[in-house]
Amino acid sequence: MLRVDVAERPNWQALAHELGFHFHTIEGAPYWKEDAYYQFTLEQVERDIEAPTEALHEMCMELVDKVCHSNALMQRLAIPEFMWDAIHHSWKTGQPHLYGRMDFAYSGDGPAKLLELNYDTPTSLYEAGFFQWVWLEQAIEQGILPRHADQYNSIQERLINAMAHLGDRLERRTLYFSCVKGSDEERATVSYLQDVALQAGLNAPFIFTEDIGLQPGNTHFMDLDDHPITAIFKLYPWEEMADDAFGEQVPLLDTHWFEPPWKAILSNKGVLPLLWEHFEGHPNLLPAFFDTDKSSALSPGWVRKPFFSREGSNITLVTPAGQREAVGGPYTDSPCIQQAFHPLPHFKGKHALIGSWVVGDRACGMGIREDTGRITKDTSCFVPHAII
Repeated sequence: MLRVDVAERPNWQALAHELGFHFHTIEGAPYWKEDAYYQFTLEQVERDIEAPTEALHEMCMELVDKVCHSNALMQRLAIPEFMWDAIHHSWKTGQPHLYGRMDFAYSGDGPAKLLELNYDTPTSLYEAGFFQWVWLEQAIEQGILPRHADQYNSIQERLINAMAHLGDRLERRTLYFSCVKGSDEERATVSYLQDVALQAGLNAPFIFTEDIGLQPGNTHFMDLDDHPITAIFKLYPWEEMADDAFGEQVPLLDTHWFEPPWKAILSNKGVLPLLWEHFEGHPNLLPAFFDTDKSSALSPGWVRKPFFSREGSNITLVTPAGQREAVGGPYTDSPCIQQAFHPLPHFKGKHALIGSWVVGDRACGMGIREDTGRITKDTSCFVPHAII
């Protein structure tokens, strides 16, 4: 694994705006960076990223089945009791899911180590599935990359196929799409998925999460025109829905959600110690345990993560050498886990994290985020990759 400096494409910012990538710069700082790329061999990708991703995904599905049949495990994950039946029902009836992302520490030397799962509302999908592929094609055309360069990326193709499969199961082939107001990144991600759905032959109306309605006597959630929402994709975390008043109606109504309620199990960092309990010693897993006393001092060589933390919020780590890093955030009341520290590869002052994508139960691509700190955050830059 190498970080290779290259020239940027001329006028790529104008192309980004044309293609709807309006958040390539966040608060004046670059989010997308293409003055370098990460280079892999085909063997590294197939052996060290793709194969472990599929193996870990199967382990996760096995674990979901265990949790769905155990109230004790639901309690250990701090999942509200009123959600248990909906989670169990969605798994038992085989409600399909769409996608997920595993985050790995991997340097090309030794097995990739799973740091966490993003299996409910993973972002950076547009950048990974579409914009970095555009970069690859144009970088080859412009002589920035050799003509034999490739990329581990069939994300969009897999998404279209998965959407087409979902459409066969949906009433009037209609899938609503939703996110909260005020987030350019989330709106762009949902817009991308809407476009994918249209390419797959679905009807794909949009509604903001705040505008989803309830109507007494109706068996579904409603849109702004009082039409029943039979199926909806939400870029909104299950744990936050569980805290909302209308979240309590989810188990009572017939609207199908994507991702389905059983994804609440895999979007919870408590799944990491459960994976270690059930598959201890697996080469792609790190030791992880439930932290029952998050007020205690963190030992060197460990990371503390809240169950429901996102984008690096409220994570604290202490390296084996005693260096401490922490990111603040809103997840102060969440129970926590501790996970063994494993360093991210370090290139010219940047720590690189690999996000490995799963669509329709198949590993299909990756995206790389980098940061000057050891904790990947919402401001961490996205850098493309190539197989050479």
